[in-house]
Amino acid sequence: MTEGGAGPERETTRGETAADDGTADPPAGVTVRRVERADLLDVLRIEKTCFTEPWPYTAFESFLDEPGFLVAEREGDVVGYVVSDVMPNHGRDIGHIKDLAVAPDARGMGVGRLLLQRGLVSLSLSGAAVVKLEVRVGNEPALSLYRDVGFEPARRVPAYYADGEDALLMVLDVDAWRN
Repeated sequence: MTEGGAGPERETTRGETAADDGTADPPAGVTVRRVERADLLDVLRIEKTCFTEPWPYTAFESFLDEPGFLVAEREGDVVGYVVSDVMPNHGRDIGHIKDLAVAPDARGMGVGRLLLQRGLVSLSLSGAAVVKLEVRVGNEPALSLYRDVGFEPARRVPAYYADGEDALLMVLDVDAWRN
C-alpha cells in the first residue's frame, strides 16, 4: 500500500491538506449519502485536487457497492467523500478508512468530520469492531481530526508513502467510540 499505487488498497488522507478539522455540528446545507456511479467524476476531480498521486477512476469504481463509500453534497455539488470497507478478522471485523478528502473550497466547515463520523457509523453497522487508517505523520490537520474523534496511534510505518514520508497507523475501538 503506497501512494500512487494502482490498486484500491490505499492510505487515507494521503495529501497534506485532504482532511478537514471543522466542528462536530453538521455544516449548513451539507448532506451525506451513499455514492452513486454518477458521482465518480466529481470524486475523481476532488481526488486529483487533494493528492499528488491520486487513485485512478477504476479504484473508486471498485468500491461502488461498499456501504462505506459516502459523498458529502452541498447545493447539488459533491464537496467531499470517504471510502471505507470492512474485512473479516476472526470474529472481530476490522474497518478500514482508505480515503477521505474535502474539496478546497469546502474545508474548514466540518465536512471532513461529518464524513468521518458517518463513515464510522457505516462501518459499525457493517460489523466493524475496530477501525484503522493510515495518515502522513506530517498531516497535522488530519491527525488533529482523527485524535479528536477518538483514533489512537498504534504504530509508525517507515517510508509508507512514495516520497518516503512515514505513516502513522491509527485505530479506533468502535464500542468505545459509540459510548
